Amino acid sequence: MHESPVLETVWDARLAELADRGLYRTLRRVESGQGPTFRLDGHEVINFGSNDYLTLAADSRVVEAAGRAILTYGWGAGASRLVSGTHVAHAQLEERLAAFCRTERALVFGSGYLANLAAIGAAAGKGDVVFSDQRNHASIVDAVRLSGARAVVYPHRDYDALEDLLGEDDGEGRKTIVTDALFSVDGCFADLRRLVALRERYGALLCIDEAHALGVYGESGRGVAELQQVEAGIDIRVATLSKAIGGVGGVVCGSRALIELLINTARPFIFSTAPPPAACVAAVAALDIIESDEGRARREKLLTTARNLRRELRQRHNLATTDSQIIPLIVGDPALAVDLSTRLLEHGIFVPAFRPPSVPEGTSRLRISLTSEHQSAHVDALLEAIDKLV
Repeated sequence: MHESPVLETVWDARLAELADRGLYRTLRRVESGQGPTFRLDGHEVINFGSNDYLTLAADSRVVEAAGRAILTYGWGAGASRLVSGTHVAHAQLEERLAAFCRTERALVFGSGYLANLAAIGAAAGKGDVVFSDQRNHASIVDAVRLSGARAVVYPHRDYDALEDLLGEDDGEGRKTIVTDALFSVDGCFADLRRLVALRERYGALLCIDEAHALGVYGESGRGVAELQQVEAGIDIRVATLSKAIGGVGGVVCGSRALIELLINTARPFIFSTAPPPAACVAAVAALDIIESDEGRARREKLLTTARNLRRELRQRHNLATTDSQIIPLIVGDPALAVDLSTRLLEHGIFVPAFRPPSVPEGTSRLRISLTSEHQSAHVDALLEAIDKLV
């Protein structure tokens, strides 16, 4: 079946416009598992583009757990859990996640994107208002729009401005504050202590997304809320199973009533096929490692590597404000960011270029993402190549 010539012309024109603006994207082919190095488009390269922060995606214990589960349960879940039932693997993972995050209940989704759609849809609806950080992830932005609530966007991490907006709002609906805990392309933290104080002062709900922090921050790896010691002040915690946990899926953690409401009303849960049982078993195996002394050692190694690399880059280049394993090197122009990424790849180093709409206009960047298994030789090679090219 062929599309109409009119549509083909329209689509080609849109693609040409993207190319002219330096925003055209292509897919690269990965030919190995994730790790500090991997095979990309036929070449072995150092990988600074992965969110597999604790290097668990290809860990033998996680892989073996998934393999055993596939042999026992097969792969697909069959249908939505309200249609074909909740598998024991779903229930076991949710029990582990609730215990890990110290919440009453947890509910697993097919992705972090779906989890945010569900969580914010439960928090707010028509007649309510959601106060959202300007740099929140696209899944949060879309969730707010789809919720039907009125969206109020506050300047990035400007909590004085947020307080003014909260004080000025005299609507009768429920107020919800939503933020990334660790901003995915800036590498900086939300001030959750300040947000908890605002939640209490203005009677708002507080929803946070720990996608890039769960497993990495806090003494036990529970995320920024643990790190900043405000877990009791968070109403809804969203996270993903695809980053430090190394797999696939998303989760909402919170009260019993919240999870029951999601089961009964959340369209991303009701109308999506459940995650494969083997993916849930693999996530439990990853949590076993995260909660062990080995997991703590991996976190410490990752954060030490990140701290040292940030220090070196700040001495040499235009490094954005960052406190984490996510290190953005701002170059401004999208075409320049793509060119630098391409030239780094020629040196055997993969660092992806981030451009609008992923980042604001004028802030295109190289986004360096570190993992616990990056060695000093990997980092030295990165610094040497950046010094030559940037």
